[in-house]
Amino acid sequence: MKRFFYGSALGFLLVASSALASSAKPLQIYFIDVEGGQATLIVSPAGESVLIDTGWAGTRDADRIVAAAKSARLKRIDYLLITHFHQDHVGGVVDLLQRMPVGMFVDHGPNQEDSDRPRSDYAAYEKVTQHSKRVHLKPGEGVPLKGIALQILAAAGQGMTDPLPGAGVANPFCNSESAAQEDATENAQSLGVLITYGKFRFLDLGDLTRKKELDLVCPNNLIGTVDLYLITHHGSALDNPKALVWALHPRVAIMNNGAHKGGSAEAWQIVHDSPGLADLWQLHYAVDAGKDHNVPADLIANADAGSDGHSIKIVAKATGSFTVNNLRNGYSRQYGPK
Repeated sequence: MKRFFYGSALGFLLVASSALASSAKPLQIYFIDVEGGQATLIVSPAGESVLIDTGWAGTRDADRIVAAAKSARLKRIDYLLITHFHQDHVGGVVDLLQRMPVGMFVDHGPNQEDSDRPRSDYAAYEKVTQHSKRVHLKPGEGVPLKGIALQILAAAGQGMTDPLPGAGVANPFCNSESAAQEDATENAQSLGVLITYGKFRFLDLGDLTRKKELDLVCPNNLIGTVDLYLITHHGSALDNPKALVWALHPRVAIMNNGAHKGGSAEAWQIVHDSPGLADLWQLHYAVDAGKDHNVPADLIANADAGSDGHSIKIVAKATGSFTVNNLRNGYSRQYGPK
């Protein structure tokens, strides 16, 4: 397979801060409900599209992705980025390709987990993409999009080692973290992605596990702060350490949990208490976490057992201002420019 190299992290930040940064058109992000998996659709101001993961196998999640794409007036997905080869992230590829074309597939390289399910899911992915354009990306590389920067911070168990511009300060929250253990699953191989549009920054680390997360922010925070944070691993307890979340200082956090998947009380509390956080939004009411560890219903896309399939939509400007919309009930909140 031919490799493609899309440039350095610094180069992409420079592109993002110049080309189209003053455009009136916004960046759009759809957090699609795939019942505790991931499917995040990004539409650039220039109309280019990136889909991060495809949810589970079957018609349900593929149909929901297509519905979001049609809402954004897309006829194809330009880049389909697979964070890792677990069934709640890569399972829907086959079904999606039966409904919508994809320009290029982006992933971290071959499956690294020694278990049957990831091997099977990776084999299905390889088969369906064998005649398609596909590239493996590493930290420091990215995707050539007009007006926004998409750069890889972690991939295939490796993380960036140099700080992004303006980052690199010592992280005081690292001192309270206990030692993190290695993880042999595909979660630790996840692509971690930072998307920048002018002053707006969105971070998605997939299901990256605790040790790999801490390597990005300890002893120094290599990422800096973000406006929007997709809570890692659907809100799993171990994989949202305070040293990461609090160092990122997000203004808004999104939890792509299911009713009974992710959404742990421990992770919820760490994010909820993060200094400077304005709001936490959830794709589902987390039944097992209890009332005290769920946000108000207006901030939950699917608020009860009979509610599913509703998404959360972000509309962001280059100034750093953005709006979060609950597509279940039309409720929205605006967050000002930097």
